[in-house]
Amino acid sequence: MAFEKRIRVTVNGRAFERSVEPRLLLSDFLRETLDLTGTHVGCEHGVCGACTLLMNGDSVRSCLTLAVQADGAEIITVEGHGKAGEFSPAQEAFHACHALQCGFCTPGMLATVVDALRKLPLDSEAEVREALAGNLCRCTGYQHIVDAVLTINTKEEGIS
Repeated sequence: MAFEKRIRVTVNGRAFERSVEPRLLLSDFLRETLDLTGTHVGCEHGVCGACTLLMNGDSVRSCLTLAVQADGAEIITVEGHGKAGEFSPAQEAFHACHALQCGFCTPGMLATVVDALRKLPLDSEAEVREALAGNLCRCTGYQHIVDAVLTINTKEEGIS
């Protein structure tokens, strides 16, 4: 039997306690243990950004983070954005601006956008592009994503 460590995490507002192997990646923990498959795994090297989620309010690459590192953390995955049957402001902007095609990069893009808008003004196309530079999309050409981010009013609607 392999050595396991007990961790406690809150994911999308729900508390979980599980035993995990110390080498288990957070992305695998979410997808395989908690059956939250919205976190996508692309490159598995932290380059593409598809696995990005919010941990304690900051965007992190879940394919580079061990599940044991998340012990005690509050995690928001794409399943935790918005409310049942209601888009979050970021999701609504992506939908309204057609900022997705295949959708593979979308969960990571949303997490990056939410984190960036909480920390930065993102008032120009150049600022948005710089904030999203760590997230790759092979379908949209980014313009619709940039347009979506520029439509989000962080002061009136809040971000999540």
